[in-house]
Amino acid sequence: MKVSLAFFLALTLTISIQAEELPNVAVEGEGAVVSSQQIFDLADKPTKESHASTIVETPTGLVAAWFAGTRERDPDVGIRVSRNENGQWTEPVEVVNGVQSSTLRYPTWNPVLFQPSEGPLMLFYKVGPNPREWWGMLTTSEDGGKTWSWPTKLGEAHTIGHLLGPVKNKPIQLADGTILCPSSTEIEYADGSSHWRVHFEVTKDLGKTWEVIGPIQTGETFHAIQPSILTYPDNRLQILCRSKEKRIVESWSKDGGKTWSTLTATDLPNPNSGTDAVTLQDGRQVVIYNHSEGLVRRKDAPDLKPRRILNLAISSDGKTWKPVLTLEHETGPHPKDPDRRRHFGEYSYPAIIQTSDGMLNMVYTYNREGVKHAVVDPSKL
Repeated sequence: MKVSLAFFLALTLTISIQAEELPNVAVEGEGAVVSSQQIFDLADKPTKESHASTIVETPTGLVAAWFAGTRERDPDVGIRVSRNENGQWTEPVEVVNGVQSSTLRYPTWNPVLFQPSEGPLMLFYKVGPNPREWWGMLTTSEDGGKTWSWPTKLGEAHTIGHLLGPVKNKPIQLADGTILCPSSTEIEYADGSSHWRVHFEVTKDLGKTWEVIGPIQTGETFHAIQPSILTYPDNRLQILCRSKEKRIVESWSKDGGKTWSTLTATDLPNPNSGTDAVTLQDGRQVVIYNHSEGLVRRKDAPDLKPRRILNLAISSDGKTWKPVLTLEHETGPHPKDPDRRRHFGEYSYPAIIQTSDGMLNMVYTYNREGVKHAVVDPSKL
């Protein structure tokens, strides 16, 4: 991969906001944080690991989902769902899995919940041995996540191969009812090289038929995946993406997502970890992300990991971002328990929405053991 000296220097510059300048870890019930709780009791967790959560508001309340099993990539990993009833989360239930036959089962990955303006609740997810070979699936619910339809495969497109639906983050629905799904692929070539590419999958009939926009980049300058979509007046859209280049990267559309600008780096750091973003009712933009640059490998600090801090940043224009809240920050040493050591201090793969009451609701991986739900008042950011 050829990278200019200027580009290399730009990526290796020290970030403008140092860790000591970030807000202190927020306290539940103080300031903007209204509540913060585990969706299920970690002392009685239903599976060894949980990861990649998603959240949505339905007419009957909040619904969350995530993949769970022994470990990521293990065949027993399925998609679990929990509903919020009267302020409490129900016991997680596995609603879909990767069983192909009596002798073959694949892991499931990256569920994404979406409630269209009309129609059933949609649950997108992926099935396959790894992200280079997985395919997209869709199941729907007519009763707010209590029961689900028989899953269907999304299909294929000659430009990207298997359709995936939204790869990690929620779609948006345009004024004409079109659902625009932010997606991406991870491609591995015979010579061992790989490329990450961003594209969009579009459906006008609730997932029955699909069109593909992109990929919007070649993967040679920025290796980017897992976009989230922000909206602006005059049909403008913006995506924020995870990248390998230590920055959240962005692209803009002036025509409602039909065409996109070249990917460029933002000032926000990214340690090659998932992010999510949402446009507030007042027009501001909020992103949830790990405010760190990458894996720290130092003999004097072996316990530092890039996903040990989780933050919110806010912007009025999508160009200038200000970190305003630290949700988590683990600075202590690993515990001695070998079963917990691998992912201790990991707060990752967040999802964020603004609900009809104006509150920000977010879920995220907690040490790969649990899924945490936090509620934040954006008027106090």
